[in-house]
This record gives sequence, structure tokens and C-alpha cells, in this order.
Amino acid sequence: MKTAIVTGASSGIGHAVAAALVKRGYRVIGTSRNSSTVTDPVKGVDYRDLDLTDRDSIKRFVDGLGGKDVDVLINNAGESQCGPLEELPVDAVQRLFQLHVFGAIELTQLVLPGMREQRSGKIVNVGSMLASFPLAYRSSYVATKAAIRGFSTAARYELAQFGVDITTVEPGSIATGLSGRRTKYINDNSPYQQEFTSAIAALDAKESQGISAAKVAETVVKAVESKKTRSLYAVGSNAPVVFLARRLLPRNVIESVMAKAYGIGAK
Repeated sequence: MKTAIVTGASSGIGHAVAAALVKRGYRVIGTSRNSSTVTDPVKGVDYRDLDLTDRDSIKRFVDGLGGKDVDVLINNAGESQCGPLEELPVDAVQRLFQLHVFGAIELTQLVLPGMREQRSGKIVNVGSMLASFPLAYRSSYVATKAAIRGFSTAARYELAQFGVDITTVEPGSIATGLSGRRTKYINDNSPYQQEFTSAIAALDAKESQGISAAKVAETVVKAVESKKTRSLYAVGSNAPVVFLARRLLPRNVIESVMAKAYGIGAK
């Protein structure tokens, strides 16, 4: 039985991925910052504590694996953050990078030796289509998702010689209730207040009509089980059409269309 680790498995995409992998016969270790508080555990998932913003927690988690082989790693744990660049607290940006990038990379580094020695392994980093189509007031989030995709793309060929695949799945709008948990940073009487409020309201509305977490999980499983993994998988938000447009149209046109869709820069 293959072993898969799914970070952030207590809700949303991680919960759906963990459930999908259990159904396909994997031994799934799901992580949460506090596994004792998981309110809707997936039957068959071994929930364990892991706080990716705490390097000691990462080490304890890996030590707790007891040297067992890890066949699949899904780096999914995350936070949705927004705010005007000028007003984002630096410590909040640092926390987001630690969660989405540095913590995920350190966990990846710690499981790679075992994958390399067994000459097989799949690593899937759950990113966001915002990394490909950046949106105002999401700069910190976009930057972290672009960074993790950069690690994945750059490392693909150095790992391939050992039978290890690494890829990124970029979901578009997803109806997971994440908008209600989004951390927002904007000052009282901010000059950005009106546009920020309307842009995030538009984002929330699009997410409420987005695809399900289960649909994203299908794409993650496809990436895990594909014999020839692609460097990038995108799902939701009319991904085939918008990525085609991105290839055919000038970047400034795409950026302008994105801004107008969210009422940004409108006069």
C-alpha cells in the first residue's frame, strides 16, 4: 500500500484529496495544525499535527513517520490573504511565505531522500490560477503561489533522473467557503478602501459559483497517478480557454481584462 501525505487535510481541497486517495487504496496521513480539532475527519485518514510555520513542528512530524517510505506528498495547506500592497503587514507576508513556500519546501526536502532511494515518488504542490493571472489586492498570495510553482518547475528535471515527479495544480475559483476565512489587511480610512471592498466582493461572488473541492481533487489524483506528469495542471475558471488566451494575447491585455472583471481601475 502506498503512503500519501496531504497537508491541510482538515477542510477544503485537502479534505477532498485525502478522501479521494483513501478511496483509491492509499494509506493517507492528513495534517492539521491541531489534529484533535478536526471536525469532519475522513474515515481511514491518519490525522497528525503539523504547523508549517514552525520548523520544529515540521521536524517532529517527519520524525514521527519513523523512517517509513513516503510515495506521495501533497503540499496543500494554506491561507487566503488579501490587502493593498502598501498596507500589508510585513510579518503577515512573512507568515504566508513560511506557510505556502518555505514550510512546504522544507517538508519536501525531508521526504525527498526516501523517494530518491526508492526511485519513485510524486510531489504535487497546490497552487492557484492567480499565479498565472495575478489580481490586484492579492499580491502576497499571488507571490507565494508563483514561488511554489517556480520551485516545482525548476526542480522537475533534477528529480526525474531518480524517478521522482513534481508538479503544480492551479485551481481557479473554488466554492469551499474560503472567502469567509480570508485574512484581510486594510487600514481604517485607507485610500484603497472603496476599490478594495468592491474587488474582494467580486472575488467572493466568483468563488461562491466556483467548482467544488472534489473537482480539484480529481485533478490532483490525475497528477499523482499519471505516468507522464505535466509541469502544470489547471482546473476551474474555464482554464483551457483562459490559458489559450494567455498564450495568444499580449500580457497587458490579459492583465487589463482581469482588472476590469473585478472592477479594478474603473473610472
